[in-house]
Amino acid sequence: LVIDTAAYTAHLDGKELELTLKEFEILSFLYGHKGQVFSRDRILNAVWGYDFDGDPRTVDSHMARLRVKLGDFGNSHIKTVYGLGYKFEV
Repeated sequence: LVIDTAAYTAHLDGKELELTLKEFEILSFLYGHKGQVFSRDRILNAVWGYDFDGDPRTVDSHMARLRVKLGDFGNSHIKTVYGLGYKFEV
């Protein structure tokens, strides 16, 4: 996985991933903090900002789509820590 935060692109096995802005920002945030667990609220604050008024479960929807786009790599590296949140596992 190669993430270019300046160009807002992510490549997996040499192929560019077709990510939405929020999917890219979530992936970039988690990848930049490998091994750390973040709650939905912490991810919302980091990606959407403190003034976000929507449903915190939007993070779950974005995570599900992100895992699908990343395929087996996503399923093996983006982990749900039940009762706590999400993490990027190395």
